[in-house]
Amino acid sequence: MAVKTSTISRYVSALENDLGIALFNRSTRGLVLTEGGRLFREHAMVALQALDDARQVTSSLNLTPQGVLRVTMPSAFGRRHIVPHLPAFMTRYPDIDLDMVSTDETLNMIEVGIDLAIRIGALSDSSLMAKRIAPHRRIVCGSPAYLQRSSTPNVPEDLSAHDTLRLSLLPDDTWSFTRRANAKRSSEQTQVPVQLQGRLRADDSEAVLELAVAGCGLALLPTWLASTALREGRLLHVLPEWEARTGRAEPAIWAVYPPKKIVSSKVRAFVAYYAEVIGEPPYWDDGLALELQT
Repeated sequence: MAVKTSTISRYVSALENDLGIALFNRSTRGLVLTEGGRLFREHAMVALQALDDARQVTSSLNLTPQGVLRVTMPSAFGRRHIVPHLPAFMTRYPDIDLDMVSTDETLNMIEVGIDLAIRIGALSDSSLMAKRIAPHRRIVCGSPAYLQRSSTPNVPEDLSAHDTLRLSLLPDDTWSFTRRANAKRSSEQTQVPVQLQGRLRADDSEAVLELAVAGCGLALLPTWLASTALREGRLLHVLPEWEARTGRAEPAIWAVYPPKKIVSSKVRAFVAYYAEVIGEPPYWDDGLALELQT
């Protein structure tokens, strides 16, 4: 809508009278902001941006989640715990179109236009926003045939005499153990690092799972991957009194998204839906609760 020059001039004069300072230097060549005018403009722009943010935050509460949502996730986790629940998600949110990128590579979300990433483990420092969806528990597993052939380790140090299946994506061949809080001698919280040995390493967690089921050695597997084989008796949980990790940081399963003042409704819908579906504790730990309780 066009505004008359005389109207703008009247408003500026009224503002200058209210502030008690000239905002413009006037000449025949035009108008130039004074120091006071520049200062007022800077603060006014901040106030206007804050007002616009407030409007968008408030209005977004009633927006229907819609549009194309680009999501990246680790391949194995996506196949087992994202894809099976997608039909129900698509039914609940009919205005969302999903573009899935399954890869074990950590993509630069901003460069490749990713709205949301599912990441597993300890997050590195970054400017990205993250919401914890579930814990990421790892347990030592072996097949009944392997344990019958090689005996069952009683303490972490026994693993050094066993064939172990290692994930080559990890920085070294060391597993670190801490006695669980609910186990006997719970006051002993010293970490026990164990240097591993064995003939097989792989860069795919599902390959490690299959090798463990085949009796090729002991593996440190996430419960979201090993739970079915454990329930079916194809794998047995070894060292149940010990918490096992591959690093020092607390691992988890995260929803990660670029930093924005306003998170889009489609991202919020996806994160809330999968947090609800997975639950706390996560559904894949059902039936393993006594072994995993901490």
